[in-house]
Amino acid sequence: MTKANITYQRKIKYGVIGVIGFCAIWTMLGHMLLQYPEYQQFYGFHPFLTVKALGGLMVSDFFWIATLASIKRVTIGLLVALILAVPIGIAIGFYDRVWMLTNIPIQFLRMISPLSWMPIAILVLPSFEEAIYFLITMSCIWPIVLSTAQGVNRMDRKLINMAKNQGANDIQLLLKIIFPSSLPNIIVGLRLALGISWIILVPAEFLGITNGLGSSINDARDTMEYDRLLAIVIAIGFIGFVLDVAVKNLEKKTHLRFIINK
Repeated sequence: MTKANITYQRKIKYGVIGVIGFCAIWTMLGHMLLQYPEYQQFYGFHPFLTVKALGGLMVSDFFWIATLASIKRVTIGLLVALILAVPIGIAIGFYDRVWMLTNIPIQFLRMISPLSWMPIAILVLPSFEEAIYFLITMSCIWPIVLSTAQGVNRMDRKLINMAKNQGANDIQLLLKIIFPSSLPNIIVGLRLALGISWIILVPAEFLGITNGLGSSINDARDTMEYDRLLAIVIAIGFIGFVLDVAVKNLEKKTHLRFIINK
């Protein structure tokens, strides 16, 4: 058995142990909660009832429609952020003057919580849907900008000089050297942005939206279906985990391809 297989098996083993430990703690806390009569209304938070409600969600068309609506919002917000952030990041990483001009404003803006823009987005934009896209874009753009700039800044400038000596123009430099060299860092920024956007999504969907995972949590809270509420929370975590693993695999493949090409 190879060392890689042993490492993989250890990861699986400890991962399973971690999940079992988490479920054991959850069950213990659920039983402890039920010892107090004033908390009897929260019996739905018990893991057995939550798992049962989660099974009901899996066969519910309403849940999958809400999930697709939420994933659509995150996807559109991420795409808009990528379109805006990658050129800005390349310019910041390649030109020192652009970095000096934009460093303080970017550091200032990225420290503002994306949810702080919610009242402004509602006032300025014509619909709640567009306001959500704006909030997700604002949460995604800065990690991608900074990660892209870092990738460009670390690039070997000798490659640029060699290409210029061979007569390469700016477009060729961008497409053949700068963008491919910074692509692994762009994927890293994309993964960070995805995690932030998935966290921002639920409170953003507390706006006047009738579909989506955040709206589903609101509905379960209003009807006091606490087992369904917690089941939706668990589902959100699982979907976010799957999305993160997908981007992580893309990151590994991109990084490996970059090393081979290099």
